[in-house]
Amino acid sequence: MARVVIIGLPGDDQLYLADIDAGTVLPMQPPVSGPLAAANDLRNAGGTIVKDVNLAVAVSSSEQAFSGVFDG
Repeated sequence: MARVVIIGLPGDDQLYLADIDAGTVLPMQPPVSGPLAAANDLRNAGGTIVKDVNLAVAVSSSEQAFSGVFDG
């Protein structure tokens, strides 16, 4: 199974495609129709969509993540 995740951040209209195995994160064009477009519309309206991911946390820096800090 490919380990690829689509990421959207609050206040940022851009979507990002993270390929975990390749170690890359690239901007992706938001879809204009279909289920992913509907999910993107929901997140732009303030919703949170989660599927097949069991931990996702935004932190202010990589140093904070590597130090084990979790403000939540």
